[in-house]
Amino acid sequence: MAVTPEARGAAEADAAERAGSTEAAVAPRAVLWDMDGTLVDTEPLWGVALDEVAAELGRPLDQAVRDAMTGTDDRTTMRMLAEYTGVAVTGARLDALHERIVDRVTGVLRDSVPVLEGAVEAVRGVRAAGAATALVTSSPRKVTEVVLEALAGAEFDAVVTAEDVERRKPDPLPYLLGAELLGVAPGDCWAVEDSPSGAEAAERAGCRVLLAPGALPTAHGPGRTRLAALSTLVGLAEAAARPVT
Repeated sequence: MAVTPEARGAAEADAAERAGSTEAAVAPRAVLWDMDGTLVDTEPLWGVALDEVAAELGRPLDQAVRDAMTGTDDRTTMRMLAEYTGVAVTGARLDALHERIVDRVTGVLRDSVPVLEGAVEAVRGVRAAGAATALVTSSPRKVTEVVLEALAGAEFDAVVTAEDVERRKPDPLPYLLGAELLGVAPGDCWAVEDSPSGAEAAERAGCRVLLAPGALPTAHGPGRTRLAALSTLVGLAEAAARPVT
Protein backbone atom coordinates (compact mmCIF):
# COMPACT_ATOMS: atom_id res chain seq x y z
CA MET A 1 0.00 0.00 0.00
CA ALA A 2 1.22 3.50 -0.76
CA VAL A 3 1.04 6.26 1.81
CA THR A 4 -0.01 9.43 0.02
CA PRO A 5 1.79 12.74 0.64
CA GLU A 6 -1.53 14.19 1.81
CA ALA A 7 -1.99 11.46 4.44
CA ARG A 8 1.59 11.82 5.61
CA GLY A 9 1.26 15.59 5.90
CA ALA A 10 -2.02 15.34 7.81
CA ALA A 11 -0.53 12.84 10.26
CA GLU A 12 2.52 15.03 10.92
CA ALA A 13 0.32 18.10 11.43
CA ASP A 14 -1.87 16.18 13.88
CA ALA A 15 1.22 14.95 15.74
CA ALA A 16 2.55 18.50 16.06
CA GLU A 17 -0.78 19.72 17.43
CA ARG A 18 -1.03 16.91 19.98
CA ALA A 19 2.58 17.39 21.11
CA GLY A 20 1.57 20.66 22.69
CA SER A 21 -0.85 19.08 25.13
CA THR A 22 -0.85 16.22 27.64
CA GLU A 23 -2.83 13.26 26.33
CA ALA A 24 -5.03 11.15 28.54
CA ALA A 25 -4.34 7.44 28.61
CA VAL A 26 -6.45 6.13 25.75
CA ALA A 27 -6.39 2.44 24.87
CA PRO A 28 -4.40 1.88 21.67
CA ARG A 29 -6.04 0.21 18.72
CA ALA A 30 -2.58 -0.97 17.70
CA VAL A 31 0.95 -1.23 19.04
CA LEU A 32 3.77 -0.80 16.53
CA TRP A 33 7.03 -2.44 17.60
CA ASP A 34 10.56 -1.56 16.64
CA MET A 35 12.77 -4.66 16.51
CA ASP A 36 16.51 -4.13 17.07
CA GLY A 37 17.17 -3.02 20.64
CA THR A 38 13.48 -3.17 21.53
CA LEU A 39 12.50 -6.83 21.19
CA VAL A 40 15.92 -8.37 20.47
CA ASP A 41 19.39 -7.33 21.61
CA THR A 42 20.86 -7.26 18.12
CA GLU A 43 22.38 -3.76 18.14
CA PRO A 44 25.75 -5.12 19.41
CA LEU A 45 25.81 -7.60 16.50
CA TRP A 46 25.40 -4.80 13.99
CA GLY A 47 28.13 -2.90 15.84
CA VAL A 48 30.59 -5.79 15.54
CA ALA A 49 29.86 -6.29 11.83
CA LEU A 50 30.19 -2.56 11.13
CA ASP A 51 33.39 -2.34 13.16
CA GLU A 52 34.95 -5.13 11.10
CA VAL A 53 34.22 -3.25 7.88
CA ALA A 54 35.34 0.09 9.36
CA ALA A 55 38.64 -1.46 10.47
CA GLU A 56 39.12 -2.85 6.97
CA LEU A 57 38.60 0.68 5.65
CA GLY A 58 41.26 1.95 8.04
CA ARG A 59 39.40 3.42 11.03
CA PRO A 60 37.65 1.30 13.70
CA LEU A 61 34.42 2.78 15.03
CA ASP A 62 34.30 4.66 18.31
CA GLN A 63 31.34 4.42 20.68
CA ALA A 64 29.90 7.81 19.73
CA VAL A 65 29.62 6.77 16.09
CA ARG A 66 28.12 3.39 17.02
CA ASP A 67 25.45 5.18 19.06
CA ALA A 68 24.76 7.63 16.22
CA MET A 69 24.26 4.72 13.83
CA THR A 70 21.78 2.96 16.12
CA GLY A 71 18.31 2.93 14.61
CA THR A 72 19.41 4.30 11.24
CA ASP A 73 18.62 2.55 7.97
CA ASP A 74 21.26 0.76 5.92
CA ARG A 75 21.76 3.59 3.43
CA THR A 76 22.33 6.14 6.18
CA THR A 77 24.62 3.76 8.06
CA MET A 78 26.79 3.15 5.01
CA ARG A 79 26.95 6.88 4.28
CA MET A 80 28.01 7.57 7.87
CA LEU A 81 30.59 4.79 7.63
CA ALA A 82 32.10 6.31 4.49
CA GLU A 83 32.19 9.78 6.04
CA TYR A 84 33.75 8.48 9.26
CA THR A 85 36.49 6.45 7.56
CA GLY A 86 37.11 9.05 4.88
CA VAL A 87 36.93 6.35 2.22
CA ALA A 88 34.66 7.00 -0.74
CA VAL A 89 32.69 3.76 -0.96
CA THR A 90 30.24 3.70 -3.86
CA GLY A 91 28.65 1.44 -6.42
CA ALA A 92 29.40 -2.26 -6.42
CA ARG A 93 31.85 -2.02 -3.52
CA LEU A 94 29.26 -0.29 -1.35
CA ASP A 95 26.69 -2.97 -2.16
CA ALA A 96 29.20 -5.73 -1.44
CA LEU A 97 30.18 -4.26 1.95
CA HIS A 98 26.55 -3.81 2.92
CA GLU A 99 25.70 -7.38 1.92
CA ARG A 100 28.65 -8.64 3.94
CA ILE A 101 27.43 -6.80 7.04
CA VAL A 102 23.92 -8.22 6.62
CA ASP A 103 25.24 -11.74 6.03
CA ARG A 104 27.50 -11.48 9.10
CA VAL A 105 24.58 -10.49 11.34
CA THR A 106 22.24 -13.05 9.79
CA GLY A 107 24.81 -15.81 10.28
CA VAL A 108 25.16 -15.06 13.99
CA LEU A 109 21.39 -14.86 14.43
CA ARG A 110 20.87 -18.25 12.80
CA ASP A 111 22.85 -19.71 15.70
CA SER A 112 21.11 -17.72 18.43
CA VAL A 113 18.76 -14.75 18.57
CA PRO A 114 19.15 -12.68 21.77
CA VAL A 115 15.47 -12.12 22.55
CA LEU A 116 15.10 -9.47 25.27
CA GLU A 117 13.47 -10.38 28.56
CA GLY A 118 9.70 -10.12 28.45
CA ALA A 119 9.55 -9.34 24.72
CA VAL A 120 7.35 -12.23 23.59
CA GLU A 121 5.12 -11.89 26.66
CA ALA A 122 4.70 -8.16 26.03
CA VAL A 123 3.55 -8.66 22.44
CA ARG A 124 1.15 -11.37 23.56
CA GLY A 125 -0.09 -9.18 26.40
CA VAL A 126 -1.01 -6.17 24.28
CA ARG A 127 -2.80 -8.46 21.82
CA ALA A 128 -4.75 -9.96 24.71
CA ALA A 129 -5.67 -6.41 25.74
CA GLY A 130 -7.28 -5.95 22.32
CA ALA A 131 -4.59 -4.16 20.31
CA ALA A 132 -3.40 -5.17 16.85
CA THR A 133 0.37 -5.45 16.41
CA ALA A 134 2.89 -4.61 13.69
CA LEU A 135 6.65 -4.93 13.52
CA VAL A 136 8.24 -1.79 12.04
CA THR A 137 11.98 -2.18 11.51
CA SER A 138 14.80 -0.63 9.51
CA SER A 139 16.47 -4.04 9.24
CA PRO A 140 16.51 -5.93 5.93
CA ARG A 141 13.92 -8.63 5.38
CA LYS A 142 16.62 -11.33 5.49
CA VAL A 143 17.48 -10.41 9.08
CA THR A 144 13.88 -9.81 10.09
CA GLU A 145 12.75 -13.27 8.99
CA VAL A 146 15.35 -14.94 11.21
CA VAL A 147 14.28 -12.84 14.19
CA LEU A 148 10.60 -13.58 13.58
CA GLU A 149 11.35 -17.29 13.85
CA ALA A 150 12.82 -16.68 17.31
CA LEU A 151 9.78 -14.57 18.25
CA ALA A 152 7.45 -17.38 17.20
CA GLY A 153 5.29 -16.93 20.29
CA ALA A 154 4.67 -13.28 19.40
CA GLU A 155 2.20 -12.71 16.57
CA PHE A 156 2.29 -9.65 14.33
CA ASP A 157 -0.59 -8.65 12.08
CA ALA A 158 1.77 -6.77 9.76
CA VAL A 159 5.52 -6.44 9.19
CA VAL A 160 7.37 -3.47 7.67
CA THR A 161 11.05 -3.95 6.77
CA ALA A 162 13.71 -1.82 5.07
CA GLU A 163 12.68 -3.08 1.63
CA ASP A 164 9.05 -2.04 2.08
CA VAL A 165 9.56 1.73 2.15
CA GLU A 166 11.41 4.30 0.07
CA ARG A 167 12.37 6.36 3.12
CA ARG A 168 13.24 4.97 6.50
CA LYS A 169 13.43 6.17 10.10
CA PRO A 170 13.57 9.02 11.15
CA ASP A 171 11.14 9.58 8.26
CA PRO A 172 7.59 8.76 9.46
CA LEU A 173 6.83 6.61 6.39
CA PRO A 174 7.57 3.20 8.03
CA TYR A 175 5.16 3.91 10.89
CA LEU A 176 2.56 5.40 8.58
CA LEU A 177 2.70 2.24 6.48
CA GLY A 178 2.52 0.02 9.57
CA ALA A 179 -0.63 1.80 10.73
CA GLU A 180 -2.13 1.71 7.24
CA LEU A 181 -1.55 -2.04 6.91
CA LEU A 182 -3.47 -2.52 10.16
CA GLY A 183 -6.25 -0.18 9.05
CA VAL A 184 -5.66 2.03 12.09
CA ALA A 185 -5.08 5.79 12.29
CA PRO A 186 -1.53 6.60 13.51
CA GLY A 187 -3.01 8.65 16.35
CA ASP A 188 -4.62 5.46 17.69
CA CYS A 189 -1.26 3.66 17.79
CA TRP A 190 1.43 3.28 20.42
CA ALA A 191 4.96 2.85 19.06
CA VAL A 192 7.67 1.17 21.12
CA GLU A 193 11.18 2.39 20.26
CA ASP A 194 14.73 2.41 21.60
CA SER A 195 16.50 4.97 19.40
CA PRO A 196 16.20 8.74 18.83
CA SER A 197 15.65 8.26 15.09
CA GLY A 198 12.92 5.69 15.68
CA ALA A 199 11.20 7.82 18.30
CA GLU A 200 11.27 10.78 15.91
CA ALA A 201 9.79 8.68 13.10
CA ALA A 202 6.94 7.43 15.28
CA GLU A 203 6.23 10.86 16.71
CA ARG A 204 6.17 12.48 13.27
CA ALA A 205 3.75 9.78 12.14
CA GLY A 206 1.40 10.77 14.96
CA CYS A 207 1.90 7.81 17.30
CA ARG A 208 2.28 7.93 21.05
CA VAL A 209 5.92 6.96 21.72
CA LEU A 210 6.95 4.53 24.44
CA LEU A 211 10.69 4.22 25.02
CA ALA A 212 11.88 0.67 25.64
CA PRO A 213 14.05 -0.24 28.63
CA GLY A 214 17.68 0.47 27.79
CA ALA A 215 16.76 3.02 25.12
CA LEU A 216 19.47 5.44 24.08
CA PRO A 217 19.17 8.94 25.57
CA THR A 218 16.14 10.45 23.87
CA ALA A 219 14.41 13.77 24.46
CA HIS A 220 11.32 13.54 26.62
CA GLY A 221 8.05 15.09 25.53
CA PRO A 222 4.32 15.02 26.31
CA GLY A 223 3.82 12.25 23.76
CA ARG A 224 6.63 10.05 25.09
CA THR A 225 6.72 7.61 28.01
CA ARG A 226 9.80 5.71 29.22
CA LEU A 227 9.09 2.09 30.20
CA ALA A 228 10.86 0.54 33.18
CA ALA A 229 10.18 -2.90 31.66
CA LEU A 230 8.32 -4.22 28.63
CA SER A 231 5.77 -5.73 31.01
CA THR A 232 4.89 -2.16 32.03
CA LEU A 233 3.45 -1.66 28.55
CA VAL A 234 1.03 -4.53 29.04
CA GLY A 235 -0.20 -2.98 32.27
CA LEU A 236 -0.68 0.40 30.57
CA ALA A 237 -2.64 -1.16 27.71
CA GLU A 238 -4.82 -3.20 30.05
CA ALA A 239 -5.52 -0.21 32.30
CA ALA A 240 -6.36 2.02 29.34
CA ALA A 241 -8.70 -0.63 27.94
CA ARG A 242 -10.74 -0.94 31.16
CA PRO A 243 -14.10 0.84 31.07
CA VAL A 244 -14.37 3.82 33.39
CA THR A 245 -16.80 3.10 36.24
